[in-house]
Parts: sequence; structure tokens; C-alpha cells
Amino acid sequence: MFCRVWSMVIHGVEAVPVRVEADVSDGMPMFTIVGYVSAQVREAQDRVRTALRNLGIILPPKRIVINLAPANIRKDGPRFDLPIAAAVLLAIGRIPPRSLENTMLIGELGLNGDVQAVAGVLSSVMEARKIGIRSCILPTANLPEGKQAELEETWGISSLKELLAYCCGERPKEAQQQGFCRTAGTEEEEKNAAGPEREDFSEYGDFDEILGQEGVKRAALIAASGFHNLLLFGPPGSGKSMAARRIPTILPPMTRGEQLEVTRLYSIAGLLPSGQPLIRNRPFRAPHHSITAQALVGGGRYPSPGEITLAHRGVLFLDELPEMSRRVLELLRQPLEEHQILISRQEGTYLFPSSFVLVAAMNPCPCGYYPDRERCHCSETDIARYLGKLSQAFLDRMDLCAEVPAVSYETLAPEDGKGKAERISSAHMRKIVARAREVQLDRYRENGQQFNSELKPGQIGRFCPLTPEASRMLEQAYTALRLSARGYHRVLKVARTIADMEPCETINTTHVGEALCCRSLDKKIWRV
Repeated sequence: MFCRVWSMVIHGVEAVPVRVEADVSDGMPMFTIVGYVSAQVREAQDRVRTALRNLGIILPPKRIVINLAPANIRKDGPRFDLPIAAAVLLAIGRIPPRSLENTMLIGELGLNGDVQAVAGVLSSVMEARKIGIRSCILPTANLPEGKQAELEETWGISSLKELLAYCCGERPKEAQQQGFCRTAGTEEEEKNAAGPEREDFSEYGDFDEILGQEGVKRAALIAASGFHNLLLFGPPGSGKSMAARRIPTILPPMTRGEQLEVTRLYSIAGLLPSGQPLIRNRPFRAPHHSITAQALVGGGRYPSPGEITLAHRGVLFLDELPEMSRRVLELLRQPLEEHQILISRQEGTYLFPSSFVLVAAMNPCPCGYYPDRERCHCSETDIARYLGKLSQAFLDRMDLCAEVPAVSYETLAPEDGKGKAERISSAHMRKIVARAREVQLDRYRENGQQFNSELKPGQIGRFCPLTPEASRMLEQAYTALRLSARGYHRVLKVARTIADMEPCETINTTHVGEALCCRSLDKKIWRV
């Protein structure tokens, strides 16, 4: 007898529908799985056979063939255990023929018949909804995540025994009304299972903890308002890392669509926090400077998301920037420009999103104290070699450059002393960013962009109107600073963001002047 059920395979960050076909016929007893499958999928035959036996179901001594179609896409992982078991049960007549029609199944099986959680559930359910599948059966542990896709019916099961009950129509009345199986006994438990409702920034700290460094705070404010890349440079201990780690606290909240994007990526990577089916905080990734190219941009024989994809819609912080391999740094050029990266392998092509704010920190020389020659003893050759790891093409993609000078004792003195410093909280800065974000969302409502940094060259003339005086200033700066065409466009984008923070529809000389100052600071440390 021939039967078929639906499942999903993860290809990069996308889910691809898979037809799980089962055929049981007379012949030499065997259990075969075909359809371009990995060793993990082939092992499913032993897991399925044992799980069914422990459930009291003995497979007949017949020829059982399982086909996972289409055969041109590789299937990997234990997610096909449950659909294979369901297809076999259909084929041998243990469950009603039409009980799993238009239903997708995903799940790993234990030898005792338990259904265990798998990765990439949200992406799978979203794709199921897109192609018109009416219901999904998931592991109970994955149910809160799957419900985020808002499919018509999403059911959670914890064992094969519950699958049999589902197919026979033995569903709780309450579950039928809700469209899913309840996994918590009370409403309070269900609420807790959904994770925190609001963003939590306790792990990052607050900008009011940074004394002085007003220029750095201003640069961070502009970067957060327009999603611009930021380069911080200064001596060790001046507060570069401290400022960078607080930028997530002032970024605008994610929209529902952005939350689903990020959650889907972390689910595929197997990094979705336990008890948090929906990620509400913008990601903050801070890999060590010894990171490999594959770990940063993604890759492998069967590519998986790298750090730039895990930082999507959030912040990628690269500390000690010149200590990183130049080859690794150059790989960032395309994602910074196109907000995505395409990885080609023999198995196919994989497109990973990478729209993030790059925040980088660096010292001006190997010891970190240049140009203070009383403390810096690096030779000009050493400094040139150190700074030479950053190509002009890479620096061109940094929208803002802020110097982080050493903090004086007067600034760090207790508030009751002569060095009392003004403190600006993250909450106050976040309000400014939120206002600028609303202006941008309203402006680009029909164009698909969310931030000024995403403007394409052909759109700059339309959305970045200049006063005559600002136009003349920019013309003079273009020659004096030897800006590239990319640099010119990025100055305009930053100026657009500064104007939105006021707000002001037309970009004037004040906005252009500040944008130029933020971009030209890098020239200081490159004059060795």
C-alpha cells in the first residue's frame, strides 16, 4: 500500500517541502530509505522500528520503502523520524487513510516512542502556511515556537501514542476550540512559556554608567537612529568596549516581522533560548578576534549561518579589529554593502541575510597609545603594518568614526567632587532613536526600507534633499577629503539621519558638517 505525508527540510535559512512517501509491498523483508538522505536520516529506520515495537506495533515482514522527495535536495537531521513513522502507520493501515491529509509533521523519535524537539520549526511552519498546508503536528517542546507562525491548526504531541490518538479523533474538547494541544495546565504557565513580553537590557548596562565621552555617545546615538556602522578608536581602557556593549539598549524595538526573522534564524542554528519561543531583543554578537572566515560569514560543505547572519537586525561587535585576519575582514565588504551573503557550493546556493550594525573597536597602534610618544614606542613601520590590515575599501563602509580619548581623573571623580559629570541614560537616548525611527518608517512605507542606511544610490537624490549651502559644503568636502562615490553616499545617509533626529525634512549645513566630522576622524590615525 502506498501513502504520503508532508514534512520540511531546512536549506540554508529556508524551509523546503518534502513528500515522505511510504510503500509496503510483498517481497523480501526490508526497510529502506531513499531520496538523497544523510546517515542520520538512514538511522531513522532503526529508531522508527524500535519505537513502534515498544508501542506494541510490530511491522509486517514485508518490503518497506520510504522515499523523501524531491531527490535533488539533501535531507539531514532527525526531523524526519515522526513523518516516516506516520507514513509507515498509514501504509500498514494502523491509522485512518485521510487522517493526515494536508498535514505537516516534524519530530525526532526516541526508542520508547517519545517525540523530541528539533531545530528550524518556525521556518518550517511559516513555509507550510505559505504553500497552503492547513495543520502541523510538532513536538510538544516546539509548540510555543510553532504557534508564532499563526497557522490555522498547530498541534503538539509528546509521543507516538498521542499521534495515534490524534489520527483517531481523540482530541480534548478544549484543544479543538483553541486549535492546538495545551502544554501548560494554567494560563499563567502558558504565559510564562511564551517568554518575556518586553525587551530586557540588564545584561548590557546603561549609558549613564559611562562618564564623559560625549562624542562617543553622540556617535552611538546617530548609529542607532539610522542603523549606521560605527568605528571606535582610542587607547586601551578608554571605554570603547563599554560603549559598544550598550548600543543594543538604545536601538529601536523590533517589529513583529523582524522578531520572526531573527527567531527563525536562531531556531535553524539551534540557538533559540529555552523557554523563549520568540526573540524580542535585537541580537548582539561579539565574536573573538581569532574567529575563522567560515564562522564569521557562514559556510561548510552544507552551509549554516555565521556570526553576521546571527547578528541580523542587531549589532555585530568586533573588538580589537586590526588583530583579526585581513582575509576575514575583507569578507565583510559584500555583506556590509548588500545586507546579505550568497554562498555557493556543489550542493547549491545558500542566501543568508546579514542586515546588521557593525560596531568595531581598535587601538591606534600595537601598544595602543599612539600618538602619545611618551608612552608609545612603536616604530612607524609597526604602526603602518598594524593599520594596514584595514583596507580603504573596508573603511569606506564605516559610516561613522569616533575617537574615544583617555578619561581624565576629574571626569571619573565622585559626583560630590569637582569632577561631577552629566549623565545621559539609555532610556533618554532610546526615545530620540524611537522618534527618528518613526520618521524613517513613515518616509519609506512604500519603498521597503526601514532605515536610512538601507537607501540605494538611486533613492538618495529623492530622500536626501539638500539646501544650496549644504550642497556647496558637500561639494568642497568631496574634493578636500578625497571621498569616493560610496563615501559621498554614506555622508548623505548619515546627514539624513541627523536631520531626522531633530526632525528636519531638508538637510542643512549643520547636518552635513556633523556627518563629515564623524567620517573624517579616521584620517587622524592614518597619518603616521
